[in-house]
Amino acid sequence: MNQVDITSLLLLLMVALGIFSSNMPITVAMIVLLLLRVFNLQRTFPWLEKYGLTIGIIILTIGVMTPVASGKISPQTLLSSFFHWKSLLAIGIGILVAWLGGRGATLMGNQPTVVAGLLIGTVLGVAFFKGVPVGPLIAAGILSLLIGKL
Repeated sequence: MNQVDITSLLLLLMVALGIFSSNMPITVAMIVLLLLRVFNLQRTFPWLEKYGLTIGIIILTIGVMTPVASGKISPQTLLSSFFHWKSLLAIGIGILVAWLGGRGATLMGNQPTVVAGLLIGTVLGVAFFKGVPVGPLIAAGILSLLIGKL
């Protein structure tokens, strides 16, 4: 009798959470990972672990900057953001979040034992609270402040 593949079952559970919460990014990501396992392409996992975050950040940055590149947000609008208190607050929060993300990336690299908890929390946040799966870095950054580690 074959043994049950617990990892694949966990990925299927995550797919179900993604479908249940109508969260396409989680659903697609878990299906891709499951397919990599099913088609015995686990050799791609080290590459994905090493470069996946960077590639994801590049794609996210492209998505965020597209309105500037397309002209939807003009240079004048960008310049005026330095003169409105809400925009200045947004700039400050952007700096804080980027800093937290940097701390988070360092913590996740230095203390891999916290990664599982961060990932579970992020998936639950995405599935049940309509979040987006960029949370692990920020969560790790906040965690690094709370536990005083880098």
